[in-house]
Amino acid sequence: MKKKILALVISGFMATSLVACGGAKTAETKAANESAGDTASGEVKTIQSGKLIVATNAEFPPYEYHDGDKIVGIDMEIADAIASKLGLEVEVEDIAFDSVILEVTSGKADVGIAGISATDERKQSVDFSDTYTTSKQLIIVKDDSTIASGADLEGKTLGVQTGTTGDILVSDIKDATVERYAKGMDAVQALSQGKIDAVVIDSEVAKKFVEETSGLKTLDEAYAEEEYAIAIKKGNTALSDAVNKALSELKADGTVDSIIAKYIKAN
Repeated sequence: MKKKILALVISGFMATSLVACGGAKTAETKAANESAGDTASGEVKTIQSGKLIVATNAEFPPYEYHDGDKIVGIDMEIADAIASKLGLEVEVEDIAFDSVILEVTSGKADVGIAGISATDERKQSVDFSDTYTTSKQLIIVKDDSTIASGADLEGKTLGVQTGTTGDILVSDIKDATVERYAKGMDAVQALSQGKIDAVVIDSEVAKKFVEETSGLKTLDEAYAEEEYAIAIKKGNTALSDAVNKALSELKADGTVDSIIAKYIKAN
């Protein structure tokens, strides 16, 4: 009888132990699955749940510009492609170019995508994604201008879009007078009207403006080379990592090249 009671006690103890172990393992498995699910879904914390707020300046064709009531262009399509990878919906804030980085640093936008060169000066304010394309600065002059190269800009009156790489570069030119404009096209119009001697701006934007404005040309020589990247608030490593992972995949599968080719024809 004692043996039977002892056997029942041992059996009950073993069953309780198994239930406890099973419960612990189930909890561990659930936690692991939830963790794996978070990683797999690529969820990142953004200002508004489910959205990627993008600050841009839609005065920079073919990277971002207005087409009717829509903002389109290379950067906008890349932003959409990245957001899709992250399971987010893009919300665009169209603001002045020199306010784009401030919008990111102040936490009003998740990212800044506006043909932004990843300069050392800007890296003091924001983190940057990997480069998604390269460009160069060109000089626009009137057809009859005596300016033939960057060396000829000394002592001239130069037009730039406020806060752009062109603005940064010409600020160091000896004896140059710099006229800053809210829009690149405003600078080009000032050149066309003879108010300034030259405009320094991104190559593809320069080509677009020259096509639309008679009596102007771009110099063949590049004034500077640059790399475009996405501005992200400093310290937001989760978003930076997620954006870079998405960019890497979009480069690998040809999406980025396809988007760029849609707007910029190969020479």
